[in-house]
Amino acid sequence: MFSLTGFSKGKEEKTTWDVVIIGAGPAGYTAAIYTARFGLETIIISKDLGGNMALTDLIENYPGFPEGISGSELNRRMYDQVRKYNVDVIFDEVERIEKGECPYYEGKCYWMVYTKNGRVYKAKTVIIAVGAEPRKLNIPGEKELTGRGVSYCATCDGPLFVGKEVIVVGGGNTALQEALYLHSIGVKVTLVHRRDKFRADKILQDRFKEAGIPAILNTVVIEIKGKEKVESVVLKNVKTGEVFEKKVDGVFIFIGYEPKTDFVKHLGITDEWGYIPVDMYMRTKAPGIFAAGDITNVFKQIAVAVGQGAIAANSAKEFIESWMEKNGA
Repeated sequence: MFSLTGFSKGKEEKTTWDVVIIGAGPAGYTAAIYTARFGLETIIISKDLGGNMALTDLIENYPGFPEGISGSELNRRMYDQVRKYNVDVIFDEVERIEKGECPYYEGKCYWMVYTKNGRVYKAKTVIIAVGAEPRKLNIPGEKELTGRGVSYCATCDGPLFVGKEVIVVGGGNTALQEALYLHSIGVKVTLVHRRDKFRADKILQDRFKEAGIPAILNTVVIEIKGKEKVESVVLKNVKTGEVFEKKVDGVFIFIGYEPKTDFVKHLGITDEWGYIPVDMYMRTKAPGIFAAGDITNVFKQIAVAVGQGAIAANSAKEFIESWMEKNGA
């Protein structure tokens, strides 16, 4: 475990930043490393450290770690690298972003970042990297056993369950895709879905059927049991009311993602699902605001988030330089 480093001396009074990064996951960390190396005054605001990465028991597909690395350790290393460049990570949650009143980019102004702890940060540019949280079942045992058999990423954790018994929860594209992946690497998979039909594309349903993966339909998970790790699940048939227990080694939950972007929806930069669309430079519809990582609704992998974070940082630098050139600064 490691603790947050608070404000360095004098930073409590500082209110204006070249870059305010929202979110301390792979995308946010990477963006901060790059902006700091560019010489831009940078701060990260986040309600937690590491995001989904920190919840992963073992990561075996991130370049440079052929033996794998735990999510918590990779999180610590990224955090330490950010701190090496004297970038503070402030433990807080952004409540809203508004336009400032001072002239900046063609009259668009600085961005004012308001947090739930009552602080206000004036930012020349903002990089949003809050990620998208897997939707939870919100049942007993889920939170307690996350990272100890409960997973939201088959690509990350699937190899740990080769030859073992797991259930996949869900009936959409992601659930079937991940069930097929787990099956392909030798995991014993049973899919549990609350409806009598899948919502996934027909081609995926056909592949699922061809693979011969068993499915328990019209059924929900009402409890996950285990002491040090997952040992079983309690299931309930939604039509008959029958409750029964099934022994498993793991539970993979794929019932969708929830982007946490309420704080910027009024800016008109989100889509109908709450994600933030970007162009190839990670630019949003609002000048000076960039986005990177899972919040852009891309392939949800650490390597992708890292790449987008680097691009967003470079775009923020170029945005600031462009303004300075136009105004002779």
